[in-house]
Amino acid sequence: MTSTPGRLLLAAGATALAGLLCVVPATAASAHPVLVRSTPAAGSVAPTAPTEVVLAFSEPVRPAPGKVRVVGPDGQPATRAEATVSERQVTVPLRPDGPQGTYLVSYRVIAADSHPVSGSFTYSVGAPSTTPPALPEEQATDPAVRAAIAAVRYLGYAGLLLLVGAALVLAALWPHRLPRTGPARLGWTGLGLVAASTLTGLVLQAPYTTGSSLAGVTAADLRDVLGSPFGTAHLTRLGVLVAVALLLRPVLAGQARAGHRLLLAVLGVVGLTTWPASGHPAGSPMPGISVTADAAHLASMAAWLGGLVMLVTFLLRQADQRELAAILPVWDRWATLAVATLLLSGVLQALVEIGTPDALVSTGYGRLVLVKLGLFAAALGAATYSRRLVRHEVAAARPGAVRRAAGVELAITATVLAVAVVLVQTTPGRTAEAEQPAGYATTVTTNRYSLQVQIDPAQVGANTMHLYAYRPDGRPLPVAAWAASATMRSQRNVTPFDITLQPVTDSHAFGEATLPAAGEWSIEITLRTPELGEASVTAAVTVR
Repeated sequence: MTSTPGRLLLAAGATALAGLLCVVPATAASAHPVLVRSTPAAGSVAPTAPTEVVLAFSEPVRPAPGKVRVVGPDGQPATRAEATVSERQVTVPLRPDGPQGTYLVSYRVIAADSHPVSGSFTYSVGAPSTTPPALPEEQATDPAVRAAIAAVRYLGYAGLLLLVGAALVLAALWPHRLPRTGPARLGWTGLGLVAASTLTGLVLQAPYTTGSSLAGVTAADLRDVLGSPFGTAHLTRLGVLVAVALLLRPVLAGQARAGHRLLLAVLGVVGLTTWPASGHPAGSPMPGISVTADAAHLASMAAWLGGLVMLVTFLLRQADQRELAAILPVWDRWATLAVATLLLSGVLQALVEIGTPDALVSTGYGRLVLVKLGLFAAALGAATYSRRLVRHEVAAARPGAVRRAAGVELAITATVLAVAVVLVQTTPGRTAEAEQPAGYATTVTTNRYSLQVQIDPAQVGANTMHLYAYRPDGRPLPVAAWAASATMRSQRNVTPFDITLQPVTDSHAFGEATLPAAGEWSIEITLRTPELGEASVTAAVTVR
């Protein structure tokens, strides 16, 4: 429950969030792993077989064991050793005797925030051929694993708020005459839920990073998780929980000294940082700020929701009018401080994780943030109503209405917690924008020839175009003359124009074009050859 200062904090926080997002630069912030370039380039045709494939990412990564592969035109693995990594660059050594044709590169790497990033592309040697089938391995996360991770994280958050709420209320607000058995049991339940969630999360991380099913997890997969930053954070949390368990009993029993409370608070801070240290904040452009803000967000959430649980479940049912008159004003100040911290840390998180104003509405992460903000406002509305009832109902010794209003507040905030779990598993807005595909590549095939078209970066402004012509049997097709024109499909006010092409070889031409608007474009390409005469094809290109 929050008072007038709480309402003012909501208004100020919402205004600050909107204002700060408006002044964020329109360029996307750096994002966790996005493939920025490769050698050979996606869609390219190399005259001779390369000795390695190099993948360059926007941020440091580590490859999932055995999940960076190259498949040759014959459907066989083309690699001769495991991939190696150096900061942002992954190198895959290839067999020197690879056949000519199209190769499929598939990768699955792990980001600093412990989330897997996967993708694939093709390149060709000599001339394109049929794309080889992928190796029999999972690149996408098993839906059952993803659902289990979401459930486990929710239980972990629920356990955290039960633990923090019970410890805070029993240490500072609990009346001496009331029994402590029920609240203490709630605190121990919370500790058990956090421990179970942490252990289960460690196990589930193995199939999450490798893309396998739960049944396919091996001991090597688990060892890899335990040796990762994710494993370090979770093992640290388990160690903190063991220490907390030793100190929690006197606190819950009301027998703890000041030193016990201080040590428990320090352990709590260390334990809270293990959540952001193994999530999105660890991979943000400003990890120090993001980890601190997220830890503060968790702490304030646990204090507010945990206190509400204690209030609704025990105090409003068991405490008398005189005790509630002393307890509720103190709780009101706690809740106001928690709300202020939630808003400020939420603004910081939004600025870092959303990245641009457009991403607030154009990405799933941004829209979830808006939903969370709306639910948060509704919870504060219920809290304000509860506070008004306190002044009247407590005086009349009728706390039932207060309990119902606080229950509504708790139900809404529990929904906010569910949205937070989804946010943890959703690609941040800054990354979702950066993951837009770079460039355009396609092969237009007719019964007379095939034409490989590459346009880079396929964005508004200057673009380069490469054209490669092939006979139906895959051999290069000599072209005597090239011509191309560009037409925008959706806007008649954009005048069609010709693209000047220069021959590079008999079968390869190069050109430059300035595309003035985003949308769907048609590129018509005409070839004149001694064998075929004049022939035209059209490629549909989406320009960003």
